Amino acid sequence: MKIMELEPGDPRLGTEVLPVLRELRPHLTEELFARVYAEGSAQGLRFSAAYDDDGACVGVAGWRVLVNTVSLRQLYVDDLVTASVARSGGVGRALLAHLEERGRALGCQELNLDSGTQRTDAHRFYLRERMEIGAFHFVKPL
Repeated sequence: MKIMELEPGDPRLGTEVLPVLRELRPHLTEELFARVYAEGSAQGLRFSAAYDDDGACVGVAGWRVLVNTVSLRQLYVDDLVTASVARSGGVGRALLAHLEERGRALGCQELNLDSGTQRTDAHRFYLRERMEIGAFHFVKPL
């Protein structure tokens, strides 16, 4: 497996990353993803992609560095997705390890992510990876 950082404008974002990302975010159309990424990349949003030995994209992580008063400097994971055909094959673990390494290299004290309350399989994975439930995330539609 090979994990690559994809720069803004990389054509693989739409052709390889988006199909995997849509397994978690089915509402994302090509147009909507392009708009979100154009604005998000200006805020530091980046994508890392995992490729199998045949060159197929089998995992995607969207992430950024955030600075706040709670954790000071953190690598925040917007999305962590393993393609359904590659689940339980170590892709998620490899992506998470890659993100931890990136966070350390970028001077982050924590790696943070949110996970929907219904995603119990993901929660088991995060707990196995020695992550802790550190907060509740509250939402109010505007």
